[in-house]
Amino acid sequence: MIDRRQLLTAVVGGLLGGVALPRRGAAQTPNGVPLNDRLSLITSGGTNVLALATADGLVLVDSGAPELRDRLLESLKPLSGGRVTTLFNTHWHTENTGANEVLRQGGATIVAHENTRLWMATPTWLPDEDRYRQPRPKDAHPTKTFYVDGSMSVGIGDRGSGIKGGSERIDYGYLIEAHTSGDIYVFFRDSNVLAVGDVASPVRDPELDYLTGAWIGGRVDAMDRLLTLGDEKTRIVPGFGPPMSRAALKAERDVMKTLYDRTVDRVRQGDYVDDMLKGGVMNGLARTWKDPRRFLTAVHKGLWAHHNKLDHNVV
Repeated sequence: MIDRRQLLTAVVGGLLGGVALPRRGAAQTPNGVPLNDRLSLITSGGTNVLALATADGLVLVDSGAPELRDRLLESLKPLSGGRVTTLFNTHWHTENTGANEVLRQGGATIVAHENTRLWMATPTWLPDEDRYRQPRPKDAHPTKTFYVDGSMSVGIGDRGSGIKGGSERIDYGYLIEAHTSGDIYVFFRDSNVLAVGDVASPVRDPELDYLTGAWIGGRVDAMDRLLTLGDEKTRIVPGFGPPMSRAALKAERDVMKTLYDRTVDRVRQGDYVDDMLKGGVMNGLARTWKDPRRFLTAVHKGLWAHHNKLDHNVV
């Protein structure tokens, strides 16, 4: 596991896929890296936040952790004065939606999948803490939800840098049951930058929130859909960690597919987590896990939750 300073160093040092440096007019901001003259990756919120400078203000993807909200807002000030007009939530988890309330109160439209709104409004059981998480305040909820996909176009301009003219097309769509039951992608088409939230996880253990419907088959399907978007030059921004290339996303997808293939038959035959660990289902993969048992528990529970998708020899 590498720390945040190493992540930023890696980004600057070349993990952006060899992209040319932004023009001199691109706004600089603390704890952030400009991806081009309009789009910045901000890390001061704990998790990744994308900020697009438009003629009317900022379009954000995710809003960081609640305890780091003030740091994030301070980092946004050099970009279009920090005014946020639109915020996309890639899913409902608190570490990615921590500044929702203050941004909505400031006039931002919050766009998310309808399931994200429902999970924010519903008490949620936290098995690791043996308690219910209370619903989020209403001001933290999305104000505009969708079910399948959508698109918008915004005029580009940054009052901080003086850059004006042009537009950015933003496409967004549902990634069913990949990390939660409300995951979405946000694709900045003109910048060729694809935000995928925690559907990709290059430096942390991938998480399957099985209590909200996620499972390993859904994650593979979602990653397959992401691989149909963009091209070899697309920069893919996960919820945490440095931007990824398409090849890196494909490599993570292949690991997930291998694990699906190794576990689905064992679950059908009645094996539990310890049986699968002893059987070596996590061995020889192209990545390592900090807590393989925790991940495999989520895989097991998710597969049983989707037992109707398994073959006929379920015991």
